[in-house]
Amino acid sequence: MRYVRPVPATESVPPPTPGADPRPVPGQDPRVQWGLSLAVVGVGALTIRPMGLGGQGLAVAVLFVLNAAALLARALPEHRVPPRLALAWLTLGIAAAAALIGVSDSGTSYLFAYFIAGHIGYRLDTRRALVLAAACSLLCAAVLHFHLGPGDPELPWLLGLTTGVPVVVGILNRTQRRAVRSALSAAEAGERAARAEARTAVLTERGRIARDVHDVLAHSLAGINMQLELADALLDTGDLEKAREATTKAHGLVKESLKQAQWTVHALREDALPLLESLTAMAESAGHHDAVTVTGTVREPATRVTRGLLRIAQEALTNAARHAPGGRVDVGLTLTAESITLRVRNRPATRAVTPGAGSGMGLIGMRERVALLGGSVTAGPVTEGQDQGGWQVEAVIPG
Repeated sequence: MRYVRPVPATESVPPPTPGADPRPVPGQDPRVQWGLSLAVVGVGALTIRPMGLGGQGLAVAVLFVLNAAALLARALPEHRVPPRLALAWLTLGIAAAAALIGVSDSGTSYLFAYFIAGHIGYRLDTRRALVLAAACSLLCAAVLHFHLGPGDPELPWLLGLTTGVPVVVGILNRTQRRAVRSALSAAEAGERAARAEARTAVLTERGRIARDVHDVLAHSLAGINMQLELADALLDTGDLEKAREATTKAHGLVKESLKQAQWTVHALREDALPLLESLTAMAESAGHHDAVTVTGTVREPATRVTRGLLRIAQEALTNAARHAPGGRVDVGLTLTAESITLRVRNRPATRAVTPGAGSGMGLIGMRERVALLGGSVTAGPVTEGQDQGGWQVEAVIPG
């Protein structure tokens, strides 16, 4: 079985908050944004005129620096810029872009307005973005139409109206970004839920293995220990014959334990065991031939059901061998459309029974197994019929 590294089940993924998720989005490389911004700044520095240290040239230079700063600020992480600050920065950027169009005599000053308008749609919510983009278009168009500055006489005022159009591209990019981040968050939440489920499965499997180990070791080791303690006590009294008898019984319990361990290891390694064949082999290995009877149509239930039934049968056969040595054992399997019933009944012992208390965990383990499968189990003495004085274990499992 492959174990998955568990994570706390209480760990969860917070819902995506617009502008507050610093994780990169696949398909959006920040280096591309930096490259475009630097390209616009470089082209503007080479083409926008006049630039100088006095008069109109100084005004153009100052406005160029403001536009370059507003454009390069696009690279600032969204979660580090409060919404109000972003609104103020982009509003000032629009004003600076319109002013640069109005005071420059030539060049590509309008590019700053286009790129800032596009970033408005990406950075702000839709309502504010559309309002600010409309203001950008009207402001730039007014500067060109009314000749509010020296301006570039070759730029038509209709060009100013189009400066707000890139806001649509920005809105689409923002919508796509949020959709991708929501998908990533959902995928992470699903992965963590799967890991938590795998952790639960691991714990359940550990419980099952613990019950299997108990079925094999608890009773047998307790019986072996009891016989060895008895042998030690008999040796102290000098009763060698009875001490030899106790060690012989201990050897018998060791052989029985090895046989049960083989069944357990075999079941743990197998994904699915044939129910009827496994029950028959298990009964024969315990010395009970022709002990299995089947009522109904034989079918292979789910693996976990088969595994649970085999464990219950193993526990019942082990208890019968320990508490009713020599007594006949009958294993009944009844299959209906609604349920599967396993009944293991043993007759009274025909040989001497070695006294000793069990661990009390056998029946508890049976009940735990059946409860996990949604069924029920009963165990108790047989009070009537030819098997009176014996013991019966009956498990009923749905399916």
